[in-house]
Amino acid sequence: MKQTILLFITALLLTGHTIAQEAQNPHQFTDKHFVGTTGFILFTPFFDPSPEYFQLNYGYRLNAVSELSIEAITWAYQGPLGRPYGPDYEQESTGFPGDVKAFGAGIAYKRLLWKGVFAQVHSTLLRQHYRDSEKQVIQKGFQLFNTCRLGYHITFGKRKRLFIAPSIAITYWPINTNLPDSFQVQENKYPNYFMGEPGLHVGYTF
Repeated sequence: MKQTILLFITALLLTGHTIAQEAQNPHQFTDKHFVGTTGFILFTPFFDPSPEYFQLNYGYRLNAVSELSIEAITWAYQGPLGRPYGPDYEQESTGFPGDVKAFGAGIAYKRLLWKGVFAQVHSTLLRQHYRDSEKQVIQKGFQLFNTCRLGYHITFGKRKRLFIAPSIAITYWPINTNLPDSFQVQENKYPNYFMGEPGLHVGYTF
């Protein structure tokens, strides 16, 4: 299943260049650089417990339809990332006896496929701090977090330098090391991938 999804995204990226070049539409990239973050940061004060989320991106446009970016990111989460949304999601019985505070950096490649439609792949290496209920670090490990994203790139403003890019993603973490035993018990209940993660990238080009 995971291999099929990755092959599909790869095919989109490979064929997207021809489609986007033929379209010659106003959604193509013009400015060479951008900085950005996620719009979800605005909502973090309303969550309890706080996701302690922060993200900063810098990107460079390789041509009119593709870009490469680096990102710095940190967040905290209270249960396995593979838990599906639903009535059991917030149950203590499905969560960790504490939380995970992650710090990482990654690289992402994005390509316009047709008009504003884009596909994007990310790979992020995270240092994981496993914390108890008092926020004290009890162990540390690493996670490799990969994302395949499909979305729509929208520019606005007088000079079209502002942008917003809502998307939906499949995430997959093949490496997730050194969890405390009590955390690993919960982690083993769920897959190491998640389908349907929303995204909302916002930024400024220059």
